[in-house]
Amino acid sequence: MKYQFRRHSKRVLVALAGGLVVLIGLALVPYPGPGWLIIFAGLAILATEFEFAKRWRDALRKIYTTWQQWLKRQPMLLRIAILLLTGIVVVLTIWLINGFGATNRFLHLGLDWLNSPLLH
Repeated sequence: MKYQFRRHSKRVLVALAGGLVVLIGLALVPYPGPGWLIIFAGLAILATEFEFAKRWRDALRKIYTTWQQWLKRQPMLLRIAILLLTGIVVVLTIWLINGFGATNRFLHLGLDWLNSPLLH
C-alpha cells in the first residue's frame, strides 16, 4: 500500500514537472533560443514514467530532424524568408504583451505607438 502511494505520487510529480517543462518549451519555440531543447527535456522527464512520452519524443525528434534537413536543402532566399517570418512573430509577440510599451514608459520615450493595442 505504501509503495503504491509513493509510486503514484512520483508519477504525478513527474507528470506535473514534465508537462510544465514541455509547455514552457512550446511557448519558446518561435523565439531564438532553446525552445525545442526544452520540449525534448520535458518529454525526457515524462518518458521516465510514461511510455507515450517516449513515442512522442522519438516522433518529434524525427520531425525536427526532417525539418532541419529540408531547410538546409532550400534556396537561401527561402531560408531568409523563414528567418524574417520568425523575427516578425517575435517582434509582434513582444509588442502584444507590451514589452516595448514597458520599455517606452521606463525610458520616458513618449512613443505611444509602442504600447500594446491589447492594453487599451
